[in-house]
Amino acid sequence: LGWGGCLADDMGLGKTLQTISFLQYLKDRHHGSTQLVICPTSLIFNWESEIQKFCPTLKHFTYYGGQREFSNTHFEEYDVVLTTYGVVRNDEDLLSEFLWQYIILDESQAIKNPDARVTKSLKKLRSVNRMIISGTPVQNNTGDLFAQFNFLNPGLLGSREFFNREFATPIDKLGSKEKTAQLRKLIYPFTLRRTKEQVAQDLPDKTISVLWCTMDAEQRAFYNEYRDRYKTRLLKKIDEEGIAKSGLDVLEALLRLRQICDHPALVKKDDNALSSSVKIEELIREVQENAGEHKVLIFSQFTEMLHLIRDQFEDAGIKYSYLDGSLSMEKRRDEVGKFNEDESVRAFLISLKAGGVGLNLTVADYVYIVDPWWNPAAEMQAIDRAHRIGQKRKVFAYKMICKDSVEEK
Repeated sequence: LGWGGCLADDMGLGKTLQTISFLQYLKDRHHGSTQLVICPTSLIFNWESEIQKFCPTLKHFTYYGGQREFSNTHFEEYDVVLTTYGVVRNDEDLLSEFLWQYIILDESQAIKNPDARVTKSLKKLRSVNRMIISGTPVQNNTGDLFAQFNFLNPGLLGSREFFNREFATPIDKLGSKEKTAQLRKLIYPFTLRRTKEQVAQDLPDKTISVLWCTMDAEQRAFYNEYRDRYKTRLLKKIDEEGIAKSGLDVLEALLRLRQICDHPALVKKDDNALSSSVKIEELIREVQENAGEHKVLIFSQFTEMLHLIRDQFEDAGIKYSYLDGSLSMEKRRDEVGKFNEDESVRAFLISLKAGGVGLNLTVADYVYIVDPWWNPAAEMQAIDRAHRIGQKRKVFAYKMICKDSVEEK
């Protein structure tokens, strides 16, 4: 019928896999068509690996990076083109020349602001049909729905003024149950949503996956500078003294590169240290946008990294508990109690060594490992702070790894 749909399953229920299955269906049904998948930068490599894993026959192309090239004939060669919201914003004129069979937005809450440039850019793209994917299509208020459904099925919810008058104000400010039911009835035919509770019997007890992170240009340049410097120094030392006498230098180089993946400030300790860290940005996005009402554990082996995350959480207004090896037993007990009992405390920042064992934190069901540890067993111990007797929900664990870095290797 040409209507678009919203896949709004809870986080961790396989929205990406469902969509890849749908892409395969489109390939079989509309032979020769090309689909455009638009996602946050941090997810583009996840899409690549999931397509290769589950549907290797889908011919896909990643339209991303400084050397990207565009042509209609080029895109026609592929079943799926992957790109990011930032690329669409920059290349809207080129991308709007092509007629896509389906445009699919992953984490579609990225366009919840109708006035944002990326939202306007997406409206210019041409397609036969559209789909949006989001575990949290409504994050703050019903107004979040308008831009997403206006992209999906223009006109369904009326003009912005009409929507605000008829739905947003009565629901968000006056709590009208009648208007809430009316809006739910309007979007119901176009929305597919399952919660973890609905499919609990089909879920494994513990799901561990990689959350790919892509460093921005500043962090990447800093990483490359240190990588090249260490490489030159190590090759010279190994050549002169042999690998046996270079072990400590190799370990130091690996440690420093891993720290830069977390945050350049862990290595460059001065007032001019780089302020950006893709991992902290991702953590804030995950807690604010994806975790919903779930509680999360965040582990890092570097206490300085936990301090940086703590500072950014305070700026973002995220309530947290904190635990590292310097805390007394009494203070440690207070922090655990605060996290377990205070519903407003969403996150628990924990040092891997101090909190990897001996804690029972079954109120949490999301776990983030900020930096991969040498010993996978230590990571499992950390994840099992939540995945243990007393846990009534499924546990979802995410390893944060910077793409094209020593972490990935």
